Amino acid sequence: MPKSTHVMWMKDLSVELGSKKVLNKVNLAMCAGERLAIVGPSGSGKSTILRLLAGLLLPSNGNLQISGIEQKYLRLDQNDPPDVRLVFQNPALLASLTVRENVGFLLEKQKIFSEQIIQKKIIHCLQEVGLYDVAEKFPNQLSGGMQKRVSFARALISDSKKESDSIPLLLYDEPTAGLDPIACTRIEDLIIKTTDVAQGCSIVVSHVSSTIERTANRVILLYDGKFQWDGSIDQFKQSENAYVKQFRTGNLQGPMQPEDL
Repeated sequence: MPKSTHVMWMKDLSVELGSKKVLNKVNLAMCAGERLAIVGPSGSGKSTILRLLAGLLLPSNGNLQISGIEQKYLRLDQNDPPDVRLVFQNPALLASLTVRENVGFLLEKQKIFSEQIIQKKIIHCLQEVGLYDVAEKFPNQLSGGMQKRVSFARALISDSKKESDSIPLLLYDEPTAGLDPIACTRIEDLIIKTTDVAQGCSIVVSHVSSTIERTANRVILLYDGKFQWDGSIDQFKQSENAYVKQFRTGNLQGPMQPEDL
């Protein structure tokens, strides 16, 4: 398949931070509608991949393309950056702003829509995540799960000035970490819904089994700077691959060293 059909495409991509090679000539491509989970031990480079795709870091070597455009500059240095939306592990809400103001912050700053259109977009996104009734509350008045949902609403309209054929790439960094099982289920449902509403593709970095299994249709295991396994979620659940089996069971015996687990 030609790379122009991919939402995201990386070829022989490496990242060196100091003397450590975090990523070593990795190759990855994603098409519209794909929901990918990247798994692996802590410190294996999963968040580095998200930083690359979000335009917060550049590769040391290799090629990275998003929406067919090679990424040679950081996001802040691009006049027309690709439509990439990152939902952080920490919701990163502004405490002094209401839920409504947090969700609409980027639109207000861009000043490319009328106030009436901005408010319509905010209301729509809050309705999508089931939070329209708390629009005037402040972040400290919400539970951790509700704060996460606010960050999802914000991701729905991030870069909404791009009314084009560009396909959004949504990135979720440990979206269910620290949440109770019921809150996890709600957030997992939102990951699928948000990706579908945005008509894009998504990447989830997570250690939570239910999040991996419920939100992804494809899984990649990253260890020692390389993708050690790549397959469907059904294959992931049954695979006898040594890396996958060790990750899935939490066994200290296997190719991944105990100090990395």
